[in-house]
Amino acid sequence: MIRRVPKPWGEEIIFAHTERYAGKVLKIRRGEALSLQYHVRKEESLYVQEGRVRLLLETEGVREERVLGPGEAVHLPPGTRHRMEALEDSTLFEASTPELDDVVRLEDRYGRA
Repeated sequence: MIRRVPKPWGEEIIFAHTERYAGKVLKIRRGEALSLQYHVRKEESLYVQEGRVRLLLETEGVREERVLGPGEAVHLPPGTRHRMEALEDSTLFEASTPELDDVVRLEDRYGRA
């Protein structure tokens, strides 16, 4: 069953969630950003379908910022601190392990814990 989840930055559409994997579509409005976060167990890969996003990555204290556009992808192992901000309306596909609630928020502009 497809599930739409409204978010302050846009929406996520969960189209697959099994014991072994999960699949989502992330729709991020221009100027909006997901929280700075990491996952303890969840591993994910992101593919930009349309739009452009600024991706902040931090691994072992090393910060990197990249701009991703259509056709680009990134792999995020557990423990990788990351945040995405949409430079224009953007659609991304996320394939991950099934731990959808495994989110540790470090900063959030919308006041979520």
